[in-house]
Amino acid sequence: MKTKILVTGSSGFIGFSLSKKLLDDGKKVHGYDSMNSYYDVKLKKARYNILKKYKNFSFTKGDLENKKLLEKTFKSFKPKIIIHLAAQAGVRYSIENPDIYLNSNIIGTFNVIKFANKVKVKHLIIGSSSSVYGSNKKIPFQEIDKTDHQISFYAATKKSTENLAHSYSSLWKLPITILRFFTVYGPYGRPDMAYFKFTKSILAGKKISIFNKGKMYRDYTYIDDIVSGISKLLNKVPSIKQKKKIKNDSLSPVAPFRILNIGNTKKIFLLDFINSLEKELGKKIKRRFMPMQKGDVHSTLSDSSLLMRITGYNPKTNYKTGIKKFVSWYLNYYK
Repeated sequence: MKTKILVTGSSGFIGFSLSKKLLDDGKKVHGYDSMNSYYDVKLKKARYNILKKYKNFSFTKGDLENKKLLEKTFKSFKPKIIIHLAAQAGVRYSIENPDIYLNSNIIGTFNVIKFANKVKVKHLIIGSSSSVYGSNKKIPFQEIDKTDHQISFYAATKKSTENLAHSYSSLWKLPITILRFFTVYGPYGRPDMAYFKFTKSILAGKKISIFNKGKMYRDYTYIDDIVSGISKLLNKVPSIKQKKKIKNDSLSPVAPFRILNIGNTKKIFLLDFINSLEKELGKKIKRRFMPMQKGDVHSTLSDSSLLMRITGYNPKTNYKTGIKKFVSWYLNYYK
């Protein structure tokens, strides 16, 4: 019998890429997505159209806040594993529109946790973000580091959902893994992200806005590495009764709950990333240097060694290779 996995945000960037991989691996996948207009709905539909060609894929269109529809979907599909990736994304957008983040990220995630518990899933995996590390100065970021000082509303909602998940896991012994993603990029990516916007502007001959004069570092993680890491994690269910101690484990002492970083583990200078884009596109970039934006951080870098120890996760894609693949997809998709 095929493993049944429900993926929220299945028409989003990571959700689509993961769903496709699971279907290719012979899993039965049910997608749940609102298909909202935060960015180009055509791109979301293009992702969905690829998934719907698989006979083992089914789909529900709906908001996470729609309790009746969400519960009905969970109960009728009866998933063994739920991977919750649906969220209102974007650090900068959260400064202007915080209400949307409160509803989607906190209330929506709480609904997912509650109904996941009702249908007794074996493993609930929830997508979080490296932004929860906020103004931490210690690099690289480790799961056992304190995360008390988020500097964007988006990050604060992600941290809130981590706390909600832990308390629920503690009360009801629901196995939950939190994944903190580090700057995910690649084909079928999100048009609101900097590398995507840069590519569009460069090809149109427009200036690109580079914040903090480009003096920033990011742990750019290619989508295939992310998908591989999540796939390896499906059956690595956290348990309080874990026999063997793992070094620097983030496993909760009171709940079957664990937090894991998932990044490329390499710090890339933003200007180097931009220069690689310039090289691949074969066009000279017109640059506009800007001050640091509100809610932004200077550097991100993951220590993903815990995920490596648990699953054998091994990110292989160099950022130059990743940019080359993204540009190739972009030019083909947008003709």
